[in-house]
Amino acid sequence: MSVILTPGQAGDNPHLLPLLDQVAVGRAGPGRPRTHPHRVLADKAYSHPSTRAAMRARGIAFTSPQRSDQISRRKAKGSRGGRPPAFDPQHYAGRNVVERCFNRLKQFRALATRYAKRVAYYRSEIIIAAIVLWLRADLQDTA
Repeated sequence: MSVILTPGQAGDNPHLLPLLDQVAVGRAGPGRPRTHPHRVLADKAYSHPSTRAAMRARGIAFTSPQRSDQISRRKAKGSRGGRPPAFDPQHYAGRNVVERCFNRLKQFRALATRYAKRVAYYRSEIIIAAIVLWLRADLQDTA
């Protein structure tokens, strides 16, 4: 799991690549941890062409709808605008799992109101809450 905390006014898109650089998923058997996800699902805030290019360069499948201003800009260029980026609605439908996770994390009062004033403490609370949710889900799966 990887968490980056930013100021509230900071945009999300510039922090996507540093966030992905921190990801390391352990393997069941021997071998180094996997550092690149197979696919990234993101909302319209991440649909910038530079993000799409960075994902292509890393070999990561990227599913994000285009913003309306990007669509109109591409259409205004005519044939020079190129074709629209690939978008798979079936994969994008799985993004609701992420949104539900954020809603579950917000049920922890200390996270929703940010009682912790120091970044390190708040980040620790997020990780502990995520572990609690993961353990709850694991217990429900075994029951």
